[in-house]
Amino acid sequence: MSQPVIEIRNLHKAYGSLEVLKGVDITAAEGKVVSLIGSSGSGKSTLLRCANLLEDSQQGDVIFCGEPVVWKGSGASRQPADKAQMIRIRTNLSMVFQQFNLWAHMTILQNVMEAPVTVLGRDKAEVEEKARGYLAKVGIGDKCDVYPAQLSGGQQQRAAIARALCMEPKALLFDEPTSALDPELEQEVVKVIKALAEEGRTMLIVTHDMRMAHDVSDHVVFLHQGKIEEEGAPAELFGNPKTDRLRGFLSATVPA
Repeated sequence: MSQPVIEIRNLHKAYGSLEVLKGVDITAAEGKVVSLIGSSGSGKSTLLRCANLLEDSQQGDVIFCGEPVVWKGSGASRQPADKAQMIRIRTNLSMVFQQFNLWAHMTILQNVMEAPVTVLGRDKAEVEEKARGYLAKVGIGDKCDVYPAQLSGGQQQRAAIARALCMEPKALLFDEPTSALDPELEQEVVKVIKALAEEGRTMLIVTHDMRMAHDVSDHVVFLHQGKIEEEGAPAELFGNPKTDRLRGFLSATVPA
């Protein structure tokens, strides 16, 4: 079995006295898609942000491609000890947020090229060729020279996915990628995510879209109040939920 790209062991995260994650274990193997589902406040997005080192956790291990994050301090003062390691890991885990976070003053092509050129120092001409390819891949190759405000929400989110891909990361992290979109625009983005899953990209997805979680995931994790309540293959989890909490959650979120 291939080495996991992301491995999280016994992760704890609190904001003051509010405990958000209470000892969570997650593994995303290479080429696999893991979806995190659960009610608002269950800790899904926090878990994603801890995996990407955007948030510091108080306890537990974050391991990237077999390399554990090195920490200094403990408890509330714990933080990554090696800045170079943190940057290296973060640039290998591209995150796509609920809000598209595109630079309003840059064209779509400039948005996609910005990080590989300025953060990774890659050759501009080479990056431009790749950026155009990724924009074509997500179905907006004809929008290179327009500005974000001229695009629909679905197109902006697809541009954000192209931007994440242009970093050529080891894994993609999606934080509710469709929740800011109207249903018809949502489907444009779901289609792109499904295509990426079929390509065998490693992905960790926080989503409220149960159909997408069912269709694209190799493994689904149901979080409840900061703990894993149930997890398994999508057919098993959605078709035969074992806990009352998951049954209740699914009956409230999956259309009849």
